[in-house]
Amino acid sequence: MKSLLSASLLFLALSAPATADDWPQWFGPQRDGVWRETGIIDKFPSDGPKVLWRTPVNRGYAGPSVAANRVFVMDRKALDTPEAKAEGARTGQKQGNERLLCLDATTGKVIWEKAYDCPYTMSYSSGPRVTPLVDGDRVYTFGGEGNLICRATENGAEKCSHDFKKLFAVKTQTWGFAAAPPVHGDLLICL
Repeated sequence: MKSLLSASLLFLALSAPATADDWPQWFGPQRDGVWRETGIIDKFPSDGPKVLWRTPVNRGYAGPSVAANRVFVMDRKALDTPEAKAEGARTGQKQGNERLLCLDATTGKVIWEKAYDCPYTMSYSSGPRVTPLVDGDRVYTFGGEGNLICRATENGAEKCSHDFKKLFAVKTQTWGFAAAPPVHGDLLICL
């Protein structure tokens, strides 16, 4: 089932969305959940905030990141074909793919998208849990099954990737990989 990502997630509370601060990672620019902009309304209008745009997004638990007038969000599409169901019954894995979407923050139009096959072994298999992290010209994603991928923000080209399950010889936890990695200097810190 598809859900709709609307601009209300980040933009509807703003009186001037074109001048909104970036929110490039989980919990904001300083990872403290504090919105430091001025001109934010105190209360939504009685008929609700004005919707600026809507874009279809598949299921998942990851929040959006916003940087340089782009919105980055991860989702997952489960494969519901008879073949995928048979494969899942045989292997115990829920077939599907994870995807990173890059949207224009003004219009909601898809600039680019990158998907990869990602069978899920975890409970609550609706989708990835980690908000993308934008650091300059790079966007990092950490998928529910432990796939860490660094892409170019411009076009989604893959710069590097690591499969944590293979790299560290671990199994996916019950809830999946869910810790948002921060950047500290030249380091990306992953749990």
